[in-house]
Amino acid sequence: MKTSKATVILVIAATAYLGLALLVRNSYHQLMLTLVLVWACFGLSWNMLSGYTGLVSFGHASFFGLGAYATVLAQIHLGLSPWVMIPASGVIGALAGLIIGLPTFRLRGHYFALAMLAYPLALLYVFEWLGLQEVTFPLQRENAASFMQFSDPRLYTILALLMLLVFIQITRYVERTKFGMALIAIKQNEAAAEASGINTLRWKLKAIALSGAIAGATGAFYSVVLLVVTPISVFGMLVSAQALTVAMFGGVGTVWGPVIGAAILIPLGEILHAELGSRFPGIQGVILGLAIVIVILVAPEGVYWKVRDYWIKRTQRMRGGRAPAGPGESLQNKRSESGLAHEIKPAHQRSETEKTIILDVQSVSRSFGGLKAVQNVSFKVRKGMILGVIGPNGAGKTTLFNVLNGFLTPDGGKFLLTVWIWLGGNRTYCAWLG
Repeated sequence: MKTSKATVILVIAATAYLGLALLVRNSYHQLMLTLVLVWACFGLSWNMLSGYTGLVSFGHASFFGLGAYATVLAQIHLGLSPWVMIPASGVIGALAGLIIGLPTFRLRGHYFALAMLAYPLALLYVFEWLGLQEVTFPLQRENAASFMQFSDPRLYTILALLMLLVFIQITRYVERTKFGMALIAIKQNEAAAEASGINTLRWKLKAIALSGAIAGATGAFYSVVLLVVTPISVFGMLVSAQALTVAMFGGVGTVWGPVIGAAILIPLGEILHAELGSRFPGIQGVILGLAIVIVILVAPEGVYWKVRDYWIKRTQRMRGGRAPAGPGESLQNKRSESGLAHEIKPAHQRSETEKTIILDVQSVSRSFGGLKAVQNVSFKVRKGMILGVIGPNGAGKTTLFNVLNGFLTPDGGKFLLTVWIWLGGNRTYCAWLG
């Protein structure tokens, strides 16, 4: 979607939502409109880390809860207004993200997800142990607006909408910059991203810091809306699950996914909780669970990507266009058109240019303690040549490859890589010595 078109859609949607919020008079419905925006913000926070890097987090309630408790305790003990504490809670969330990310990013896959789950559970018990089971904001009778206490609930919805628009713009900016491209590269293949020169740890720490900042500010605003904070309401498993679910349901890795997920799931869960909560406690958790099951079965990529793909295919059919070729067919066509599909010539039939050495490996060795994985390996690769490295498991093939691509530093030997570059119509070359 082009930036200008996305901006127009965003402006129209925000204007329509604002108009709806101004027309609604019922306080419960107004609260629901505010909560949709709050959980959309929290979904964007989760998406900033997990949606773009592929590292699934079950612990975003840590940042959310720290922001909520910081805001209420700062007003009680220091007299600080939420107007000050919402951005301050963003800073707290960012610092918490860095502290959590440094040790946890050593893990991969489900180990990372389980480790992230431990943090909000630990914080939940810590705050209960501190005697902060239920903390309420002091009621301000004079100059209440300076402490973000409004008699008109529509003002909370307007503020939540402004916060969401800010976070959407931040996410869109990240998508368009080197930051977002680095995160997507990490999601696709972290090892390949590292090999291409991306400092994956640094970019992941930036992602979790920004994600924590958004979550911390959102948690601070959420506490102001509800006027009471309990450990289970901000650190509970349902909190992290809700952020994950709205993002997955709407579509991960896109700014629109969490917004779509929150717009559908939050009103549905709140209405069922109001109507059936007395007879079926925990109905909201059931709705979140069913949403995950439905997404996995019907649209694993999320509603946004499903609708987008359907719309593109429908448009192509209406225009009479041909569906894009598969990866194999497309590659073969490009090779044929560019003349790249050619027969490998025997060595005696190659020209002098084809005999040019592009990789010269000389006595490369690599040891791990007393184990000599690679010892005095030498070979040359000429232009147009296909060279195979053959050996049983444990022979050192992968170690040799990692030495050549820079993942490992050789203990001895050297190699020379020649790269041909076209500059101004003239061919020149540069050499890299390892």
